[in-house]
Amino acid sequence: MPAAPLTLTFVAGTLELRGLASDSAPPPGCQWDARTACHRAPAIAYAQIVRALVRDQVGLVDNARQYATLGEGARVRREPRPYQTEALEAWVAASGRGLVVLPTGAGKSQLACMAIDAKRRATLVVAPTLDLVRQWYDLLRATFGTTVGVIGGGEYDVQPLTVTTYDSAYLYMEHLGARFGLVVFDECHHLPGAAYAMAARLALAPFRLGLTATPERTDGREAVLTELIGPIVYRKEIVDLAGGFLAEYDTERVDVELSATERAEHDEERARYRAFVERHGIRMSSPRGWSEFIMCSARSQDGRRAMQAYRRQRELAFCAPAKLDYVEHLLGRHRSERALLFTQDNAMAYAISRRFLVPVITHQTKVRERSDILAGLGEWRYGAV
Repeated sequence: MPAAPLTLTFVAGTLELRGLASDSAPPPGCQWDARTACHRAPAIAYAQIVRALVRDQVGLVDNARQYATLGEGARVRREPRPYQTEALEAWVAASGRGLVVLPTGAGKSQLACMAIDAKRRATLVVAPTLDLVRQWYDLLRATFGTTVGVIGGGEYDVQPLTVTTYDSAYLYMEHLGARFGLVVFDECHHLPGAAYAMAARLALAPFRLGLTATPERTDGREAVLTELIGPIVYRKEIVDLAGGFLAEYDTERVDVELSATERAEHDEERARYRAFVERHGIRMSSPRGWSEFIMCSARSQDGRRAMQAYRRQRELAFCAPAKLDYVEHLLGRHRSERALLFTQDNAMAYAISRRFLVPVITHQTKVRERSDILAGLGEWRYGAV
């Protein structure tokens, strides 16, 4: 045990632990850095390091933590639904780290407000779009009755309660990483991307809450969420809440066949893409499969043709003309009702918009235009997203 207390400092998204000899066993997550003659760790290891030193009764001067406690909690409290209470209790029991998986419309943002109220730590909410940033800004301001900061979209105002985008979090976290004790990752299935994951590692926040309806990813990288946020601590599917808390619904699957010509082209393009993948030993089901395919496909003309084949076989599968014909049938069948059409990709959304002359909403739709479309849905019979 060192004679003098150790010193922990936050430096550009990392932690410097000083006062421990280079040949001493460091706390978990720390490694000796000869350049600065101290032990160093990513900021995400903060809670792990502090708990280890407290457990071993090692004196510590904590200069890393720079976040404030919230003087007041929520001023507006809604009666929580039973599953929201259960989710909060599960998250608290997991030391305030983990994912809550709930379907759209189940009140994930309200749960986040409950978590902020429970921990009373300076909080950063990270959302994928500026539209969601605006929604979070309004919700936090109404719930806590205080000034809420915004980072992104041309704004940089840091407050004990702040909302930002994933892009801005990546850009600024090395400077902001010590200023928040709780980070809420909305739509956290976006987080495992290399850049966004770095933002999570540069933050020392001991409390982390991930919110999503669909944690699974096509590249299999959802496993990284356990490292960045914590394990799934609570999960309810839409079927668990339908009828009691969400509207009843029916799911009817309709299979649409490709024409003989489309099927032949689809199979030919898919065979070309699969042959390339197999020649290069790429396992698309593995977490790195998609990344490896992208890198390999960019190195040769054969690879670029394989990528083109991959895209074409998906286009034929997801945007087949027969699907549009069946959509026309459905819209005619339900012509006296309003309808909202969800698509796999933007190509299908725009195809529907052109064919049926209905408004379309994609990631490219500006915030003001999006608001106008949503406000006018009562006048439109159909819409595609």
